[in-house]
Amino acid sequence: QVQLVESGGGLVQPGGSLRLSCTASGLVFSIYTMAWSRQAPGKQRELLAQITNSGSTLYADSVKGRLLISRDNTKNTVYLQMNSLKFEDTAVYYCNAVLSVSSFWGQGTQVTVSS
Repeated sequence: QVQLVESGGGLVQPGGSLRLSCTASGLVFSIYTMAWSRQAPGKQRELLAQITNSGSTLYADSVKGRLLISRDNTKNTVYLQMNSLKFEDTAVYYCNAVLSVSSFWGQGTQVTVSS
């Protein structure tokens, strides 16, 4: 079955950086659009960034310039480099694989920005 496993979350100080990883199995990773979203307590899930199978990227305006999404098809892995982290970036971060009407989600990884 399809599995998406996120890692790399944790506790970081404001202004710090983290790199999240999401490794997929059970699908042909290279043909999927991959995306990262987050959900903060009491808020709706928010799409942050996506990268198509051809490498085109798209970012939410709220994070543009601070986040960088990339993928390594040889490792079935998508990354999210997060820089200049703020308190309001605290959330559970999810990766998502999308192909036409198929959509798969990981379980999420917690990112906490705190001093």
